[in-house]
Amino acid sequence: MTYCVGMMLNRGLVFMSDTRTNAGLDNISTYGKMKIWEAEGDRVITLLSAGNLATTQAVVSELDERVKAHGERNPSVLESASMYQVARLVADTLRDVIARHSDTGQRASSVFNATLILGGQIAGGPPRLFLIYPEGNFIEAGPDTPFFQIGEIKYGRPILVRAYDPDLDFNEAMKLLLVSFDSTVKANLTVGAPFDYHLYTVDSLVRGDTGRVEQDDPYFQTISQGWGDALKQALDSLPAFGSMSGN
Repeated sequence: MTYCVGMMLNRGLVFMSDTRTNAGLDNISTYGKMKIWEAEGDRVITLLSAGNLATTQAVVSELDERVKAHGERNPSVLESASMYQVARLVADTLRDVIARHSDTGQRASSVFNATLILGGQIAGGPPRLFLIYPEGNFIEAGPDTPFFQIGEIKYGRPILVRAYDPDLDFNEAMKLLLVSFDSTVKANLTVGAPFDYHLYTVDSLVRGDTGRVEQDDPYFQTISQGWGDALKQALDSLPAFGSMSGN
């Protein structure tokens, strides 16, 4: 299982992904699920992936091959004129890979499915964020849906819904995402650290701050412990059942 988040802020785009893949509790591996393409001064594009590992790696490999084949008939993520066109290219590639790997053609419910978050900015346009489905269709983030999650989304979603603010700075956004990821890790053993992140600043057109948060990272441990303690204190502060209803 996987957990990935892409988030739009007034300051730019924030991406985070876990790195755990598993085929059973005794077969756990670490694979990066974030890919960044950059043409400095022209575009920065980030892709997060969840689903069948062979499928997601095939999609990234095919997109990379198009980049290497610069100047040939098919455009690449570094040559498409807009983020919408990049989203169409990635969606078509995902659909084709799933169809090719499935015995009976493209089936969203097959073991070959995958879901992607794509975000970035191309010179002349604003930062944009897309959620791409296995069927090859996609939706775009906006004011009403300012972040996307893929993979094991339910445990980390409540804190995002309650605490998200478009005016968050990158440090605040990292704190929010680490709480969301910690909540997911605590509830699902198939999601785990380290966590990869990318913080893209609007209109910079260069790769932003990137890094990896390990399980034993002091800040992450402080966040994890502090969030657990704060939840217990908040629960203790609420009135007892029956205290206000006369039961």
